Parts: sequence; C-alpha cells; structure tokens
Amino acid sequence: MQIIDQNGQRLYVTESERDAFLMAAGKADRDVRTFCLVLAYTGCRISEVLSLTGKSIDFGQKAIVVETLKKRTKGIYRAIPVPDSLLDTLDMVHGLLEASKGKKRLPDTPLWDWSRMTAYRRVIEVMEYASIPDGPHKSPKGLRHGFGVLAVTNGIPLNMVSKWMGHASLEVTSIYANALGEEQRAIASKMWKNS
Repeated sequence: MQIIDQNGQRLYVTESERDAFLMAAGKADRDVRTFCLVLAYTGCRISEVLSLTGKSIDFGQKAIVVETLKKRTKGIYRAIPVPDSLLDTLDMVHGLLEASKGKKRLPDTPLWDWSRMTAYRRVIEVMEYASIPDGPHKSPKGLRHGFGVLAVTNGIPLNMVSKWMGHASLEVTSIYANALGEEQRAIASKMWKNS
C-alpha cells in the first residue's frame, strides 16, 4: 500500500482539503452531513460507516465502535474517539439518545440506508462543493488516507493510528509517515536559509 500512486499523484486529502470538506459537509443535507463527518473524523472505510447503528455510538466513552470489515474474521471491533461536536450532531440528526430510551429509532437500525454507491456519490458531491481538485485523492479512500496522514503528522503514535484504522500491522500504518507535511517542510527549510 502506498500514499502516492504510480503517476506520482497523492492518494490522500491534505489538511486544508479536509477542512474544506468538513465545511462543505456542514452545509449538506442532514444525513449526508453526518455520514461525511463520521467518515472524516474516524478514517473508516465507506462500508464500515454504512454498517453503523445507534448501538455503535458510545456516548459514555465518546467514541464510535466500528466492526473492522476488511478482516476475514467477523466480530473484530475497534473504538475510535471522536469530538463532542460529532456526537452532538449524530444525536441531533439521528435521535440516538432518545432511541436509547426507547422513544425513537431502534438501536439496531443502520444510521444510513444507502447503498455503497449512493454513499460514494454523496461524498464526491460534498468534495465537489468543497472545490477539492480532481485527482486520485478526491475519494472516500482519500479521506481515509488523509485521516492517517493528519494523525501521524500531528504526533499520534503509530500504534494508536493503526488501532483506530483497523490495520493488521504497524507496517501498513507507517506509510502515513511518508507524507509531506509541515514537520518535513520545517526541517527542510533549514537548508533554504539563503533561498
């Protein structure tokens, strides 16, 4: 697995593109907004987000509990910490706290009843609205890779990033350390003193 393709193009959204995506998602329809926010804040695969139910949102631990669907064994879960604002938005849009009291939706009901293709199209629509330039990074997978790059460049230990993303090994996660980030630019700028 790489984060630069065979044509030299990056496969991940940059931090500024991610910020633009989050802003655009905030203006989207409610279901689209929550889907895109969960995708961006968890680094999950599209199919993993589509499998989330009300039971997947752990308000006590302030995390989203995701079944890792890429592994061949079912029943492997990971908890990903998320910001309070995301939990509030999920509750507001999907009525999750009311559901836990038996007043609304069943907790086993998927939060989004979309096909994988519909979900993909919704994400691309938000990316278009966010003016993310065309390229292989302009995809749900680009958001996932962007999550990994952002985490690593902000000093999150590789073992935590690996756990959150559901990787089988640290070797897979270490590819995100190869992204060109502000830290690398700061180090390289020491050579540019006279430029």
